[in-house]
Amino acid sequence: MFTPSRLTLARKRRGLMKNKLADLVGVTGRSITAYEAGESEPSDATVAALAKVLRFPPDFFSAPDIDEPLPGAASFRALTKMSAAQRDAALAAGALAVELGTWVEKRFKLPAVDVPELRDHEPEAAAEALRARWGLGERPIGNVVHLLEAKGVRVFSLAEQCIEVDAFSMWRVSVGYVFLNTQKSAEHGRFDAAHELGHLVLHRHGGPGGRAAEQEANRFASAFLMPRASVLAVAPTYVTVDALIELKKAWGVSVAALAHRLHSLSVVSEWHYRSLCIEIAQRGYRRAEPKGVGREMSMVYKKVFDALRAEGVTKAHLARDLHLSVGDVEALVFGLVLTQVGGDGRSGEAAARGRLRLV
Repeated sequence: MFTPSRLTLARKRRGLMKNKLADLVGVTGRSITAYEAGESEPSDATVAALAKVLRFPPDFFSAPDIDEPLPGAASFRALTKMSAAQRDAALAAGALAVELGTWVEKRFKLPAVDVPELRDHEPEAAAEALRARWGLGERPIGNVVHLLEAKGVRVFSLAEQCIEVDAFSMWRVSVGYVFLNTQKSAEHGRFDAAHELGHLVLHRHGGPGGRAAEQEANRFASAFLMPRASVLAVAPTYVTVDALIELKKAWGVSVAALAHRLHSLSVVSEWHYRSLCIEIAQRGYRRAEPKGVGREMSMVYKKVFDALRAEGVTKAHLARDLHLSVGDVEALVFGLVLTQVGGDGRSGEAAARGRLRLV
């Protein structure tokens, strides 16, 4: 059996047009179109060639259909900067992530979803309401990814080799998904995670689209990461870039993000803010963040992998169950990998610490 939709998904994941894939495989473009439309089936030799070119196991193309997210169902961090091929590749990664998440949820009891809909709130008010609901008060958030996972959001990485695909989010049934590009700075990743959380709470069932939605999510992220009261309490009388470098460590944000937050709170004037932005750019801080923080990774999947490792389940077992390559699995989970259980018992001890509850 051959599953046409899986060929389409695999081709999009690798960012290939039909004619390009046809050239690489040695068939006609019309053949690829027919395979994807279900009008004809490729021979075993052609399936093998497709698998080699697209870097998917041959049995990937005979597994059941995968429900691929539609472009309108996802909120992209920088939609205007990416091509349609880049968008489709990211959405294809999202489809694979949902498959991985479903596999895990059948075996583990994951945190329940606690992400309210706040579409009737202004972004700043929504951030304050969510902080109150989650008992965060005004304190800085130590790890945004861990916080989202604790509230039932499924967080995955996007190992895209392009900076245009920042991040995106989507709801699948009643579960929120967030995808973060690991090519950006750690501070950028934290802001992206909060930005996508903004989409999840503000735009779950519609709302403004395009630039307006992105601006709302940005305002939410800024307020969520840098609460008004705590920022105003430590804001210096005169803000300099050097002062920003020291202050930003408290909230784990970029120098530019903190400068923008201070401007939005009227701590610095429009002229002063523009001067800060110019100096930040001149110092190269748009490209390389000074005194950067460590990158946040998934805690849920670390615990899942610890538990699986203790049971003797390797990354190859997991990839085989999902009809994926090991590399595709690792790309979705921040590079975390499964290893064989050693004979010293340390793997079992690691799994016992904070083990997720098996279903």
